[in-house]
Amino acid sequence: MQKQALIVGISGVIGRALAEKLLREGWQVTGLSRGRGAVPEGCHSLTADLTDAVAVRQALAGVKPDAVFFSVWARQANEKENIRVNGAMVRNVIEALGERLHGAHVALVTGLKHYLGPFEAYGKGAVPVTPFREEQGRQPVDNFYYAQEDEIFAGAEKYGYRWSVHRPHTIIGYALGNAMNMGQTLAVYATLCREKGWPFIFPGSPEQWHGVSDVTDAGLLAEQLVWAATAPTAANQDFNAVNGDVFRWNWLWPRLAAYFGIEAADYPPQMMPLEGRMQAATDAWREIAQRDGLREADIDKLVSWWHTDADLGRPMEAFTDMSKSRKAGFIGYQSTLDAFVQLFEKLKAERVIP
Repeated sequence: MQKQALIVGISGVIGRALAEKLLREGWQVTGLSRGRGAVPEGCHSLTADLTDAVAVRQALAGVKPDAVFFSVWARQANEKENIRVNGAMVRNVIEALGERLHGAHVALVTGLKHYLGPFEAYGKGAVPVTPFREEQGRQPVDNFYYAQEDEIFAGAEKYGYRWSVHRPHTIIGYALGNAMNMGQTLAVYATLCREKGWPFIFPGSPEQWHGVSDVTDAGLLAEQLVWAATAPTAANQDFNAVNGDVFRWNWLWPRLAAYFGIEAADYPPQMMPLEGRMQAATDAWREIAQRDGLREADIDKLVSWWHTDADLGRPMEAFTDMSKSRKAGFIGYQSTLDAFVQLFEKLKAERVIP
């Protein structure tokens, strides 16, 4: 029989790549979201406010998935609110499905803030030694990732499903209107620098500029998620999920610049975050979009200055070890430079950038 997948957060960078992967492999895919973004063609779309338990229960009536994939969060004013809201979203879906989850697989996507702590707690705890390993456990700080994990664990005890947790680094993939979209933000930034003659300055910290880093291609993460849904060795395990190569931004930045036909600026004397110097970007992008017939003239629907600043502004080196995943049988790999180039080519083909 055809396997049934439920993706919670299907319109995001991860959800879209996962849906496309599952469809290629013959799954029937249902997506549950707030309805703010487009759902990949071929998927059945359900819409609900995930914080509303009654609405979620009504939306999922009759759905009996073989696998559920959570890739969803809603940014709140502080981490205590993040915990309350984002934990409830996971719990509401699990409770709505209830006994229909018996024997199924439930996967949760979190990220490296598992090791680093949330944005508001960066540098306040003892950051584990790099590369981060799953055995290093949790930081002693409030973190909505932990709350979501706890909901997954409690549901497994109650309803008898197997689970997996996946921790990517920065996601590189295609999805419009998504807050966690550094690749697209950098593509828009580089385009503005080329068109307006602005310097292509790395907006992050010296630690990120000089330190070792890694990222996660959305397609690679989708591959790991689908593997974990069926592999016996992946049951009830947590896994890092990165491309498999490492780099330094002082190596990658000039190569991204070269793709757009511009020069990479030297690292500045002090950090120069994007959010503080992109005031002219709104009008500049509108002009470019109108001139070249791009599909979106509102730059706020394309970029996430704040999130890219936070990602690249970390005051510590951040990269992960993939040994646990490899030993369990997942051997996927993606070149990071290729991942960026493939995204940029997709953005051109979709008329998002000129």
